Amino acid sequence: MSHLFDRENVDVAWCPGCGNFGILKLIKEVLEELQADKNNTVIVSGIGQAAKAPYYVDTNMFGVLHGRAVPVATALKVANPQLNVIAEGGDGDMYGEGGNHFIHAIRRNVNIVHIVHNNMVYGLTKGQASPTSQKGFETKVQVNGVSNEPFNPLAVALSLRAGFVSRVSIADALHAKEVLKAAFLHHGYALVDIFQPCVTFNKTNTYHWFRENTYFLNGNYNNSDFNAALGKAFESMPMPLGVIYQNKNSDATLEENIRKSDKPLYEAKHNIQKIQELFNAY
Repeated sequence: MSHLFDRENVDVAWCPGCGNFGILKLIKEVLEELQADKNNTVIVSGIGQAAKAPYYVDTNMFGVLHGRAVPVATALKVANPQLNVIAEGGDGDMYGEGGNHFIHAIRRNVNIVHIVHNNMVYGLTKGQASPTSQKGFETKVQVNGVSNEPFNPLAVALSLRAGFVSRVSIADALHAKEVLKAAFLHHGYALVDIFQPCVTFNKTNTYHWFRENTYFLNGNYNNSDFNAALGKAFESMPMPLGVIYQNKNSDATLEENIRKSDKPLYEAKHNIQKIQELFNAY
């Protein structure tokens, strides 16, 4: 099945069976089903296997340094609030190198969708433990197994009062699609942490493992209850999937708070002489 957001004549550089294929398909389907304008959509990514995804989507993209997708996505949204802005990358890129930016994007409530491919390993650099690797996970570097507590993105996001916090698994793509749609429709910062297997460098956290160690939140769960959400964020084995928390009445977004006029920032008139003086001063 072809999609409006398919990019033609590209060589997709992922291993056969990689969970990134499913996430790529999911992103394109959601953009199409929500009737997103490809000329008004931009995907920003850093470095890594997951960060290659925007190269395979027929829309605007911005490739940046390792871990720096979120601040660039923030700048784009502030400069032109009418853009649909997605920050996309892997767990190492977003929670490791980009961990500082992850924290402050939440605090600022920038109106972006933050998609994180979470395979619990560094795939591009061939199998080192990532921030989300489980304790005991053995690699060629961590030969005695990981000893650190895995980074908990849901708990961190909730502690900073993120307005939309979710976790899905690409092993259950239909469910993941509905959650991703909800993230796009949310007004404010939205985190979508997506479990996905790395079939080459992580033989532990497989498709089967993710199915066996997760469960779906049922219809009785109230995702507007912050305290309940915080409890869910700390659950493990099995881990919950779905919209963990959503505040539909969250604070104003960053771009709303700093807007000085009806015109977007990129249309504002700038005093070139003052800008040049500023550069010369440094």
